[in-house]
Amino acid sequence: MNTKVKEIMNTKLETIQPDATVYDAIEKLVDRRMRSLIVLPKDDNDVYGVITVRDIVFKVISKNLDPHKIKIEEIASKPVISIDKETEIEHLIKLMEKFNIARVFVHEGKQIVGVVSLFDVLSATLIARARRD
Repeated sequence: MNTKVKEIMNTKLETIQPDATVYDAIEKLVDRRMRSLIVLPKDDNDVYGVITVRDIVFKVISKNLDPHKIKIEEIASKPVISIDKETEIEHLIKLMEKFNIARVFVHEGKQIVGVVSLFDVLSATLIARARRD
């Protein structure tokens, strides 16, 4: 396909502080109709994390924990799985398959600049096919 990650990535990212509550994340996710938030590093020695709707449902709601009392850093996944924006999409797909994940974050240097979901890959495939026809 010869498509680079930067060509299909979504740059609409939302972040949350690690000391925010899960309830704060729920509000943000529902309000913005998103499935994940980037968890910002606590300091220069920390790394980016991610919290997803799945994390909240299975780690908090299903266990009847109070989302007002649980901090994001307690349930976030760290570090995020990310890929350079210049990487070919085929490598991205292999990464998604290897880690059984639906989205991969895109970095430029140490900064997270985008995200690519399975749906973005599907859309790129359709566009590539349409260009050949």
